[in-house]
Amino acid sequence: MRIEQMYTKCLAEAAYYIESKGEAVVIDPLRDIEPYLEKAIAHNAKIKYVFLTHFHADFVSGHIDLAKKTGATIVFGPNAVADFDFHKGKDGEIFKVGDLTLELLHTPGHTMESSTYLLKDAEGKDQCIFTGDALFIGDVGRPDLAVKSDVTEEDLARHLFQSLRNKLMPLADEVIVYPNHGAGSACGKNMSKETFDTLGHQKEVNYALRADMTEDEFVKEVLTGLVAPPQYFPKNVMMNKAINIDIDSILERGSVALEAETFKSMSEHKEALVLDCRSQQEFAKAHVPGSMFIGLDGQFAPWVGALIENIKQPIILVAPFGREEEAVSRLARIGYDNSLGYLKGGMQKWIESGLKTGSLKSIIATEMEADLVKGINLVDVRKESEYLSEHAIDAGNEPLDTLWKNLSAFDKNETYYIHCAGGYRSMIAASILKANGIENVIDVQGGFAAIKDKTNLTLSAYVCPSTLL
Repeated sequence: MRIEQMYTKCLAEAAYYIESKGEAVVIDPLRDIEPYLEKAIAHNAKIKYVFLTHFHADFVSGHIDLAKKTGATIVFGPNAVADFDFHKGKDGEIFKVGDLTLELLHTPGHTMESSTYLLKDAEGKDQCIFTGDALFIGDVGRPDLAVKSDVTEEDLARHLFQSLRNKLMPLADEVIVYPNHGAGSACGKNMSKETFDTLGHQKEVNYALRADMTEDEFVKEVLTGLVAPPQYFPKNVMMNKAINIDIDSILERGSVALEAETFKSMSEHKEALVLDCRSQQEFAKAHVPGSMFIGLDGQFAPWVGALIENIKQPIILVAPFGREEEAVSRLARIGYDNSLGYLKGGMQKWIESGLKTGSLKSIIATEMEADLVKGINLVDVRKESEYLSEHAIDAGNEPLDTLWKNLSAFDKNETYYIHCAGGYRSMIAASILKANGIENVIDVQGGFAAIKDKTNLTLSAYVCPSTLL
């Protein structure tokens, strides 16, 4: 028996590869399916099923491409409706994989088709559950993402309460919980950094699994602290119900090297958005004028999805050398399929071509502190929950995820010092402001951590956050 958790840190997403006696299944695959194919080839196994726990909102799944390349059967739970052929599983249905069995447990609540897969070994003993977004480590899936005209978030929360109590909590304490996400995902509000645990331990520490909790208490607690989901979530749900362009075609189109003059023409004529995914330092030093920064070495895909409203937006890339195809692939993971190429030779070639470059001032926290006497505008772009937990008294809050909606709040004649927690989000925010005509933008290196450790600025009293959203 082989069980492998394939964790993608950028999306805080876990897919699973399970194998027995030459047969394999993949649960909740990402769109770039090569790693699953490579595992099956390496172990001389045939992928028999592709199981989906639900229609994902935060990434586009690779179930169709994987099924096409392997002949595997796609399986969803009850209530699922889609444009492609799949097996609609029934509650309690058994699927054989070598010596193993997987039992589908319908666990609605996060969504109505949400299902958990219970793995039993060759002797029929319960080993682990693949819970999707029904149960996380330290949390449960938010019940506000699948609201419809006839199903409210409270309805979904009540379904989730019953699913947890009737389907999952009665299982043995030693059963391992394998969820679809960990800390950093917007699919839950308080997830642990751990990516698996025993069900028994979760019954002890997970607020949503308290034995003495009433249904009304559960509904109140699980709905408290939710904020609006990222704008791309419903778009990814629709893509996961549809048949999309295959990943190979996306990579072929997006991995075209563009000469500097061609790149310049495409950007100036608004044929495509310039997305710079190098490091913060490189972007600050020199970038294509009007470009947007979102670095690959961070939560790249989720921030693209939160900040680029048009999922069909044509995009041209300034990428780290050798990572151009990676950038295209990671865009496609969340449905941004319209990559049209990358700058050949990177910024060095752009500079050598004599083309105009932009730059962005980035200063250390103590230098910012010295400037405070000048009455500067200090803007904290962390989440509201982070800001309310603790912040510099002199800073206003303009969360990055809604910044693009609130550009009118900024005066083009004013100077703004921007900070986040550590420096990644502030550079994104600064690039957005500068691309929209707010020229006097200065990034504070090291973010709030540096402000707290290196300056004497007055901070608000610390309050333990009730949500990480």
